[in-house]
Amino acid sequence: QVHLAESGGGSVQAGGSLKLSCVATVVKNCYAWFRQVPGNERERVASRYIGRFSYISDSVRGRFTISQDIEKNTVDLQMRGLLPEDTAIYYCAAGFQCSNDPGQNEYWGQGTQVTVSS
Repeated sequence: QVHLAESGGGSVQAGGSLKLSCVATVVKNCYAWFRQVPGNERERVASRYIGRFSYISDSVRGRFTISQDIEKNTVDLQMRGLLPEDTAIYYCAAGFQCSNDPGQNEYWGQGTQVTVSS
């Protein structure tokens, strides 16, 4: 069964914007966005903890914003000023705690592709 579902990926030119959305059917303390480039480790870019605390990675800080709607149980990632190095598959994840370790997440979405061209 699907616990997390991402949407909103696509292709955009450098400097453009995209908004990713994660719809959750499970309730967890942490909802996070990770991204992965083939051959690389899955990287946490942003997370939201117990509805109050936000984490933004150094590489996207100032450009990406994470938001959470507890009533709808959705977590969005607003991406602005996209760079070619942001190109990756973006995954929504959920777990008991937020962590840079992908293995700490209990649930994962299928991913949505973001491609940024220069």
